[in-house]
Amino acid sequence: MLYGYGGHILRVDLSRGSTVREKSDPAYLRKAIGGRGLNSWRLHDELPRDVDPLSPENMLLIGVGPLTGSLLSSSAYMTISGRSPLTGILGDSAAGGFFGPELKQAGYDQLVITGRSETPCYLVIADDRVEIRDASHLWGTDLWQATSAIRRELGDNAFQVAAIGPAGENLVKFATVACNNGRMCGRTGMGCLFGSKNLKAVAVRGTHPVTMADPLAFLDLSRELDRRILEHPEWQKRHDLGSPLLMNALNGIGILPTNHFQKGVCDYVDKVSGETLAATHKVKNKSCFNCNIHCSRYYVTREAEAEGPEFETLCSYTSRIGVDDLPFALRMASFLNRMGMDSLSSGETIGWAMECFQRGLLGPEDVDGLDFTWGNKETVEKVLDMIVRREGIGDAFAEGTRSLARRFGRDTEKWALHVKGLDVICGDPRGIKAFGLTYAIASRGADHLRAEPFFELTERYDEAERRWGIRDIADRLSDNGKAVLVEHTERQALLTDCMTMCKNIGLSMDVLDFEFAARLLRAGTGLDFTPERMNNGLRGIIDADRRLNIDLGIDASMDTLPYRFTDEPLEEGPSRGQVVPVKKMVKEYYELRGWGPDGTPPSK
Repeated sequence: MLYGYGGHILRVDLSRGSTVREKSDPAYLRKAIGGRGLNSWRLHDELPRDVDPLSPENMLLIGVGPLTGSLLSSSAYMTISGRSPLTGILGDSAAGGFFGPELKQAGYDQLVITGRSETPCYLVIADDRVEIRDASHLWGTDLWQATSAIRRELGDNAFQVAAIGPAGENLVKFATVACNNGRMCGRTGMGCLFGSKNLKAVAVRGTHPVTMADPLAFLDLSRELDRRILEHPEWQKRHDLGSPLLMNALNGIGILPTNHFQKGVCDYVDKVSGETLAATHKVKNKSCFNCNIHCSRYYVTREAEAEGPEFETLCSYTSRIGVDDLPFALRMASFLNRMGMDSLSSGETIGWAMECFQRGLLGPEDVDGLDFTWGNKETVEKVLDMIVRREGIGDAFAEGTRSLARRFGRDTEKWALHVKGLDVICGDPRGIKAFGLTYAIASRGADHLRAEPFFELTERYDEAERRWGIRDIADRLSDNGKAVLVEHTERQALLTDCMTMCKNIGLSMDVLDFEFAARLLRAGTGLDFTPERMNNGLRGIIDADRRLNIDLGIDASMDTLPYRFTDEPLEEGPSRGQVVPVKKMVKEYYELRGWGPDGTPPSK
């Protein structure tokens, strides 16, 4: 018996309409741990390197971890992976909610979906019963409509549904997959991957208990994690505001993206802050499965209601594009949720266009007569609808910022803020150097979640000295030692993804160290996880991701940042005068990883 794990891998071939249930291999699980690690190794070992991301041969993986759906707080996540339609390299995205625990309780560690259905379909998993159903009548419905309709058809509201909206159906390259209507697998276009397979949704119902190898020890450890979370000095603020607390926090240190990162300070931040959102539109807190923070929120305005938004969406549709209207941003968030479209990538296409208008590089004649001046809400709303439907210039926007900038040329590529095709998140790396390194080297593109080196924001100098021997690690404006921090937190971030924990808890609140995680995994699975063995496994996954990406066309020249962050110092605020010395930090990172100067890992 496999303790902790679901015990099975489900393979689905949509072209043949076939399903195969395999037993999970304990040796494979030991090296992969679970979740993102399991998906990464599966892609490394089985993905054809010449596969077109939108072809039937591309793999669509959904992975959960050994402790998903257990008593462990925040162990609610799942990861969707495949070759990204947006970037062409490793793509994955994670979401919390209730889908991951339900998949685990149905007895599965991973879904492996290949092929393409001739007609729209959805997949139903109810323990060991698996069925591919027609979804022609659902094609064209938004996410909320599709989820409700599937539950009605199945006669059970306990089914957890991961679905796409019209953006995914129309193969928008940054389309999302939504769980529980509002928990988004938002990055790298996994919704587009669903759409390319004519897969509208996966609906899961599980009734199996999650069995631990040493239940009493696991219970004690779970209680210890609860204590660490509840006693954390940030618990109350995270509960009250969730990630939108970052609007004021980042503005205060001069790194809140404003007018497409031209500034790091937003004069009207109080109009669009997390505090204002909580005071004016939040009606209740919401939580993922078995979490004691309840950091999400449900909001209501005169024109919209939905769960969220998280910080990235709030910033993307306010300061990043020059909008000072909170109800408008909330309405756009609701629209994006229902259509199934990533707020970061869609927001970057808009911010890029606005800067190109400002610089005289584009005009209305280039974009179907639209006026992309800063904060033009009418244009924002119009172009989002055009992107979803791939209508007119929206068809070009739907390909993503990198493709869009290449289409126009005229020096517009210089202002496209992406790394390896994935758009930069809402945190200016000029004032947070370790994050800048993370954006440059992350295996899926300009991403903070691959490492989330939050420690550099803490000013805990004595602890930095004790843990790493470098006090400057706790100084966000110093590049000294930041490769050490990123190498450490990249493993820590991967560990939370493999265990399918929330990074806000496991990493940003820094409550999950390697020793504690090893004890949890031993008590849960009975397998011989030690800190050393676990860290070797994590390093192996990171190397496997890099080898896959090299096979898919990545090289060391792409481990960099856009011109704005390397050559344009911030002109005002607490991070004034800063740029990112990315080449120096990448070189140090390669050395710590044991990679060659060309960024190549050692042979397996």
